[in-house]
Amino acid sequence: MQRTLFDADHHAFRESAREFVDRTLRPNYEKYVEQRFIDREAWLEAGRQGLLGLEVPEEYGGSGAGDYRFNAVFGEELCKLSAGVASCIGIHGDVVAPYLVDLCTEEQKQRWLPRFCSGEMTTGIGMTEPSGGSDLAALRSVAVRDGSDWILNGSKTFITNGYSADMIIVAARTSPEKGAKGITLFAVETGMKGFERGRKLDKVGQPESDTAELFFSDVRLSAEQVIGEVDRGFIYMMERLPQERIGGAISNLAHAAQILLETIEYTKERKAFGQSIGSFQANKFLLAELVTKVDVTQAFLDQCTLAHTRGELTAVDAAKAKYWSADVQNEVLDACVQLHGGYGYMTEYRVARAWMDARVTKIWAGSNEIMKELIGRDLGL
Repeated sequence: MQRTLFDADHHAFRESAREFVDRTLRPNYEKYVEQRFIDREAWLEAGRQGLLGLEVPEEYGGSGAGDYRFNAVFGEELCKLSAGVASCIGIHGDVVAPYLVDLCTEEQKQRWLPRFCSGEMTTGIGMTEPSGGSDLAALRSVAVRDGSDWILNGSKTFITNGYSADMIIVAARTSPEKGAKGITLFAVETGMKGFERGRKLDKVGQPESDTAELFFSDVRLSAEQVIGEVDRGFIYMMERLPQERIGGAISNLAHAAQILLETIEYTKERKAFGQSIGSFQANKFLLAELVTKVDVTQAFLDQCTLAHTRGELTAVDAAKAKYWSADVQNEVLDACVQLHGGYGYMTEYRVARAWMDARVTKIWAGSNEIMKELIGRDLGL
């Protein structure tokens, strides 16, 4: 079915995004996997191509697209290569960008955004802590006033771009007595005394996506490092989580759809008992079910993307998109591994890597169980 979400400008942009992936990322992908991070040159080239500042106004070096569908196109093209690459670049350009554009002062924007858009400064966001994952209201990292400064102590874990990012937006408790209403966001930059990074975490999948633990020991932060207003951090995070979740959903499905296409071609070429394995009724029916599920999910995600472009996507619909797409992604990729037989379990095959890469999507950006809780509450339950 022809998708109606995009117009000629989006299709032209897709060609540019695809060229960037094929020319810059794909030839170096195995190196990224081996070293467990994406080279800075790739970030700089993305900046030169205007791909990192899609949401950033032109006066700060961005593209000023003003249309989330361009983000969606870029995310889809990245996922055709790798979920891990899409995760790293998506955290920077799709997740962190709204915090900087919407909440920063003019001085902060002038200081950070040009380098953000050029790739000279890469970013991450520090929400998750060792003591709790999806429960953002239970943060233990604390920032205490010291004159006009703040002293930050605590730790974060599972932070995408955590090992290499030049700046991390860190959520910390500033008024413990206020609970969720006492959290503030801070910009912690490389080189600040007391800010240390742990090892690159050894994950099941997405090795090219550097993920790390972060430690803050008496990190002194000036008032100029506060993002937005003091004690409004939890509200800011809740306001921007729908974009993180629809962005994740778009990536989930694009990732699964690409591997499914490759698997269909494999089942046409692979022979068993004198015929292609795709011609066996069991496999044919399975592929018919998977293709239909992907297409139906795509229709829902396109409507969510359009709603978000209009500023109308609700947190509940974003939760539906996130959990459903993650479930579909994992179902599709598990079936693709099965259709590849023993080869599907070999890491030199893309399907095996994709299968490992996908498992985390049911956990991050709020676990699927939390998404169902949000949906259930909306039902009055």
